[in-house]
Amino acid sequence: RSMQEHLPILPIVLPLSAGALALIIDERRLRLKAAIAIGAAAALIALGMALVVLAGASTVTVYRVGDWAAPFGIVLVVDRISAVLVLLASVLGLASLVFSLARWHRAAPRFHSLVLFLLMGVNGAFLTGDLFNLFVFFEVVLAASYGLALYGSGELRVTASLHYITVNLAASLLFLVGVSLIYGATGTLNMADLARHWRGAVTGDRLLFEIGGGILGIAFLVKAGMWPLCFWLPPAYAASSAPVGALFAVLSKVGIYAVLRTGALFLGADVEAAPSAGTPWLVVAGAATLAFGMLGVLAAQNLARLASYCVLVSSGTLLAVIAIDNVALTGAALYYLVVSTPALSALFLLVDLLERGRTPGSDVLAVTAEAFNADGDDREDEEVGTVIPAAAALLGIAFAGCAIMLAGLPPLAGFVGKVAMLDALLESDPVSLTSWTMLALLLASGLATIIAMARTGIRRFWTPPAIATQVRVVEMAPVALLLLVCVALTINAGAALRYLDEAARALQAPGQYVEQVLGR
Repeated sequence: RSMQEHLPILPIVLPLSAGALALIIDERRLRLKAAIAIGAAAALIALGMALVVLAGASTVTVYRVGDWAAPFGIVLVVDRISAVLVLLASVLGLASLVFSLARWHRAAPRFHSLVLFLLMGVNGAFLTGDLFNLFVFFEVVLAASYGLALYGSGELRVTASLHYITVNLAASLLFLVGVSLIYGATGTLNMADLARHWRGAVTGDRLLFEIGGGILGIAFLVKAGMWPLCFWLPPAYAASSAPVGALFAVLSKVGIYAVLRTGALFLGADVEAAPSAGTPWLVVAGAATLAFGMLGVLAAQNLARLASYCVLVSSGTLLAVIAIDNVALTGAALYYLVVSTPALSALFLLVDLLERGRTPGSDVLAVTAEAFNADGDDREDEEVGTVIPAAAALLGIAFAGCAIMLAGLPPLAGFVGKVAMLDALLESDPVSLTSWTMLALLLASGLATIIAMARTGIRRFWTPPAIATQVRVVEMAPVALLLLVCVALTINAGAALRYLDEAARALQAPGQYVEQVLGR
């Protein structure tokens, strides 16, 4: 029982301790450092599963650090959505660490510690119950991500990483200003207590509170990758190393979670005198992000840029649908978040495997050769009966799985998530213009993604230069793990959707959250 009581803090303490231990070990003992990091990531997955079970049984679990009660003490809060996201981040962390064993963890020092510290910050952001500690964990995530973004070498990576650092430092400043204004208006930063203050704030304090909340929202949306604040994301993600890009796939979801959590608490259905949970301006911004991501996907001429714009498509979809006042739609969006993130992470890992041996500009040359055939003869000499290497076949299957998932085609979980969102959009009578617009954008995004992925797949697998066929088990195993997670979520789609529907209901009606945190 004692272990269960301390379960909520373990996803923060474990990576912090393991990262500190790996930090003090000599860099020449890479195998030991890797073993510590992978062991910690595997333990985090077990803890994430335990939290999912705990949240399913008790709905909201509050951990009071130092046994100080809210709103004065620091609290960690475990509910369904935070538990699921902790598990998701842990799976991505394990996949990234295992993939790095092939070569990336030797590229520069402190890789394992940086990954573990990033996981600590991500888990803390998902579990914290107050805004100041959310700021602290955001900064832990960003400090680790700065080092990881610069991991490797090359002018392109350094340039993109410096842009990433600059933009996120500015967003952190906005975050701090917003938190300060909210504290000045209310005298508290506990999110449950802030929901109570929002309900009864007088006019002057309410105005200051709303200004602080607006500034805070901008900081969250920068981190979530909302258009037009997303210009930094595609270059930074495309230039990052494969294991770092796979891990970064969850970072935009931290911003989306912050928007969802704070928006639900302050605009939830059971908060008196508050506006509806539907926020039309966020629907428009999310739709614009989705449209921008679609254009980027279609325009991308290399796989890394394509994967980066797929992140924006995912972010735009989530921002738009969670802003619509529909519990069933929010539950479907949460399912889409959970199933699309592993597919994005797997695609970033495949970038490294598929781009080996390809010279810079080969994609442009392939397009030019296709458009301008010198002799006007479309026939080419072919080797009949050429054997496809096993590694190339496995990479092709993995790439096809990612394409099917991200485009939302049957039979995988991406299709289930999109159908659930479409069904929720069409359940009202009559169907609103907003719902029809989102329905069209969701279908168009799937079409754009499959066109871009099919074009890229043809260039990688059916045209020279051939892809590298030397793929190690430690490189293929993480990709297989992430795709197996998608398959498992497809097979158990009913149970997962029911679980996340309940998470959405709890988010939209945060009364129980407030009561449990404040002990009333």
